[in-house]
Amino acid sequence: MNRVILMGRLTRDPEVRYSQGERTMAIARYTLAVDRRGRKSQDGNETTADFINCVSFDKTGEFAEKYFHQGMRVLVTGRVQTGSYINKDGIKVYTFEVIVDEQEFADSKNAGAGGLQTVSRPDPSGAMGDGFMNIPDGLDDPDLPFS
Repeated sequence: MNRVILMGRLTRDPEVRYSQGERTMAIARYTLAVDRRGRKSQDGNETTADFINCVSFDKTGEFAEKYFHQGMRVLVTGRVQTGSYINKDGIKVYTFEVIVDEQEFADSKNAGAGGLQTVSRPDPSGAMGDGFMNIPDGLDDPDLPFS
């Protein structure tokens, strides 16, 4: 099975081209910087990342063109495609890219704007003996399933 799920940040805005022919199709190329878990760089300060080339076709390519921008954190699913070619110097070059099936935002709209949204919660010390918490009247919390 060839299935990939990646979450990372866009290293630059997607590069979009349109195919020629009877039916034009958007082809968006972008690179995701995907952190390596538990690994530090050689100087020991920052985590290291892999830079994965991604290609989105048709509607997903149009979506990337319209909504994706450098620095955004996105989640993609797709498949790995490898290949090779001989460059102008006669050297064989190997390629590795993810052909994207689905893509979506991995951060909230507010987080992408530069700040995280904070929601104040009632003090847990106000919990009753049965494990439930007293919630003050007039509290309009969008995360509560009732209001």
